[in-house]
Amino acid sequence: MKTLKTLTIIFGIIILISCKQDQKDALINTAVVYGGGDIITMQGDLPEYAEAIVIKDGKIEFVGSSADAMEAAGKGHRMINLEGKTLLPGFIDAHGHVFNSGMMEIAAPLLPEPDGDCNSISKLIENMKVWKDNNSNVIEKYNVILGMGYDDSQLEEQRHPTADDLDKISTEIPVLAVHQSNHLASMNHKALEIAGYIKGVKDPKGGVIRRVLGTDEPNGVLEEMAFFLPLLKLMGQVDSTSNIALAKAGMNSYVKFGYTTAQEGRATRDACEVWKILGKSGELKIDVTAYPDLQVEMDYMLNEGTQKTYTNHYRTAGIKLSLDGSPQGKTAWLTEPYASGPEGNVGYPAISEDTEVQRLIDSAFVNNWQILAHCNGDAAGDQYLNALSKAAEKYGNEGRRDVMIHAQTARFDQLDRMKELGVIPSFFGMHTYYWGDIHVKNFGQERAYRISPAATAKKKGLIFTQHHDSPIVYPNSIMILHSVVNRTSRSGQIIGPDERISPYDALKSITSWAAYQCFEEDLKGDLSVGKLADFVILDKNPIKVDPASIKEIKILKTIKEGETVFELE
Repeated sequence: MKTLKTLTIIFGIIILISCKQDQKDALINTAVVYGGGDIITMQGDLPEYAEAIVIKDGKIEFVGSSADAMEAAGKGHRMINLEGKTLLPGFIDAHGHVFNSGMMEIAAPLLPEPDGDCNSISKLIENMKVWKDNNSNVIEKYNVILGMGYDDSQLEEQRHPTADDLDKISTEIPVLAVHQSNHLASMNHKALEIAGYIKGVKDPKGGVIRRVLGTDEPNGVLEEMAFFLPLLKLMGQVDSTSNIALAKAGMNSYVKFGYTTAQEGRATRDACEVWKILGKSGELKIDVTAYPDLQVEMDYMLNEGTQKTYTNHYRTAGIKLSLDGSPQGKTAWLTEPYASGPEGNVGYPAISEDTEVQRLIDSAFVNNWQILAHCNGDAAGDQYLNALSKAAEKYGNEGRRDVMIHAQTARFDQLDRMKELGVIPSFFGMHTYYWGDIHVKNFGQERAYRISPAATAKKKGLIFTQHHDSPIVYPNSIMILHSVVNRTSRSGQIIGPDERISPYDALKSITSWAAYQCFEEDLKGDLSVGKLADFVILDKNPIKVDPASIKEIKILKTIKEGETVFELE
């Protein structure tokens, strides 16, 4: 077998010879040949490599040897030498919020290290003050000072900022600091007043308004629906021009990390329409699959339906349900109490009535809509699987490929049920790095070491995917790979060594298995003839490097249907 270095040299010589072809042929032939590097096809259960790949008119025409590629490409083709770099299928977003990812790009930066510098409440206040001074036009238009991404577990004070803290930014303008989980937030007193969260107000259904100790006065910290309701009002003020700017910012964030297919999870109708506008204008660089929130957008879905094929790179692919909260925020709904915090706390459901969950899931079955259900806690997982089982008995279950999003605390018996029902677990394995240490504290070591049990899922014969859930974290594909292969926390603790997976399976979870999850395995996900020329080029091969150094790999180029949509400068 030729070494990679030898192949690179040979491919370079072939390029020199090819350049002498008749120029007339070059004007006619649009074929492009890639070679001279590691081309991982992502076909099969073990890594398979090709010497060269030929693309034409946005699709793959040939995969195989360099010599056969030259013949398949014909005279006058263009050649690209990878120079020892690695080419893979473009990454596919198994779960994220590409529109909201744009908010991360324009709000005050509150992320902790390594993605930001917000490691104390004083730094949070400082960052939001700087943003306030530099964004007077946004504040004037929307009457809010917005920050995103703080993590109480990474703040020196080990607590959430309160209304008193945020009043130091402004007492006249509403201030909203969104937690990194996107399931909690903090408001200043002005924002609380506008939201109607005054002394004595009752908690909204599916949410909690935290109180000043020993009183019924809101302290500024909001959980779940208590946060979502005022956020929806804020987003309702955003005009079409600003929505388009947010969508573009989110899309640009995705392509930097090698994604050629993005997901609009828990979509609003406004977000769906923005993607359609961008597609129609030719500004949508990559494919977007949308999953509207069925609780909010039932009427929209009944009118819109789902589409199997893309129109201008957009399609509505199914629906989203959210059944609980976040484990780091202790709002994920568990069957056994959290190991820290108030005694007996098991979190809580987003939809407390099983009959309502059943109604929503039944409607998805009746209309043949694929379901993506947010279930961080195992109690939420039980609620989902029970409802799916009843719907399957009534309507049949063939070929549905419903998905359990996050499945962080999924029990092994639940994995068995998922296999029986054809459910795909989409794990948020990045939690092992970002919140692994916190999960050991919140769950105890035994449960924490089982979070996102991808290795066990594979042993049980399940196809699974991995995701980033941006804007919870950046849509960092390389950090997904690093996290699920190593499962090393911020402190260096290995969060469940038995649940680590191979670099190849990690790649499968964001390529071919992710394509299968969204019914696009005939279109993308591996490098085979007839599929889209959606590629990502990396500076190193994740399969060959030391696993501990995967996080250092760089995305060099993202290619959508043969066109470069991102290139590292």
